[in-house]
Amino acid sequence: MSEVRERHGAPLNKVVLASNNAGKLREFAALLGAAGIELIAQGELGVPEAEEPHPTFVENALAKARHAAKLTGLPALADDSGLCVRALRGAPGVYSARYAQLAGGEKSDAANNARLVSALQGQTDRRAYYYCVLALVRHADDPEPLIAEGRWRGEMLDAPRGSHGFGYDPYFFLPSLNASAAELEPAVKNASSHRAIALRHLLARLTEEA
Repeated sequence: MSEVRERHGAPLNKVVLASNNAGKLREFAALLGAAGIELIAQGELGVPEAEEPHPTFVENALAKARHAAKLTGLPALADDSGLCVRALRGAPGVYSARYAQLAGGEKSDAANNARLVSALQGQTDRRAYYYCVLALVRHADDPEPLIAEGRWRGEMLDAPRGSHGFGYDPYFFLPSLNASAAELEPAVKNASSHRAIALRHLLARLTEEA
């Protein structure tokens, strides 16, 4: 796939990523580069982070995408993603990035993981999945945003494994690969993660509209 076109035929070759997360930028840039799409982090264009007040992933993703598109005049891609743990009734969910902060802790991967491990003490059901919703808007008032989702199923560990990735990756174990997400090489993760699954669905939608 050398070029993706939007509905009216113009090349969709430059897109703002409505995030300043370096890990997400690396993953998305690698995946979208093969489709001829240049991804620019919103911070490079002076765009501040949008509020994420909504209780659902899709609402937050749309809010972030429209915010970035409005301030840059460019198409914008946003994701809202998080870890959903079955024994915790889907928590941390949309609050994954600030899970510890909600309990009075700091906003960091280490603090989030510490709270999660504590919450899972005594739980025998370790099933969990990473969930991602992508929202792509061609402009801030796009009435037909493209939405795609992906789930990456695994189990939670009590102790971290691996040094790659970010977020909850060291504690997210994939039985099919016999490895944590943090033990996977970036190319392997990029091919199988929740973001990769969602992005493949999004690119398929864009190709259908070419």
